[in-house]
Amino acid sequence: MPGADAGGPGLLHALATLDHRDVDARELMDDPAADPEALERTFHRFGVVNRIVSRPAAVYEEWVRPRLATTHRARLLDIGVGGGDLPHRILQLAERDGLRLEVVAIDPDDRAVSAASRFATSGFRTRVATTADLVAEGETFDVVWSNHVLHHLGAAELGALLADTERLVAPGGIGVHGDIERSRGAYLGFWAATLPFAWNVLAGSFIRPDGLTSIRRSHTAPELARAIPRGWRVKRGFPSRLELVWGSEIPDE
Repeated sequence: MPGADAGGPGLLHALATLDHRDVDARELMDDPAADPEALERTFHRFGVVNRIVSRPAAVYEEWVRPRLATTHRARLLDIGVGGGDLPHRILQLAERDGLRLEVVAIDPDDRAVSAASRFATSGFRTRVATTADLVAEGETFDVVWSNHVLHHLGAAELGALLADTERLVAPGGIGVHGDIERSRGAYLGFWAATLPFAWNVLAGSFIRPDGLTSIRRSHTAPELARAIPRGWRVKRGFPSRLELVWGSEIPDE
């Protein structure tokens, strides 16, 4: 089972090297040979961290709810579904408000799709697929969303994701890719906040070591701004969040 930091760099060394993105760092859960029990715990406990770090209620209020109605069903694409908790929570919020939403959640990793399938309902569909697959099928969505995907990507992969997003967003829709912003404050904050839970709630999962690796791999706002094509914009959020946005922020009436 992974330990508290699972062989990652020591705290002081990590803090000293955060001026540059560590593109060579690898998350444990991305290993095809990752321990299946630890991986399952990771997927099932993502919700604990995402409620605080990824703030699904804020995502829903800012990006999703303005595009929903009672008279027609809007569509949301979740790219890189992970454990499925985030899109499932957004669907719950829409149902609470009496608004119609269909969620399609994709991931090229069948292990993630299998974990997320526990949320499958008539309004929540999962599949092993890439954005390129959906582009080829002619799919479009009112909201195209991802969470904690950008830091996994190299320059060419990022460019391909953004190009596919533009093709997948329906007229009047929006594409939003949320991620962490790399900083010493973010790294130290996550390190300290998760330390008390490393041997209980998060024990036997990859959440703590992979979270720290994610921050080391993540962009700063200026780095991301330099990497994106025209038409995209970078927004900062809380806590230590970046949102890469394309399309109409205010839907047409």
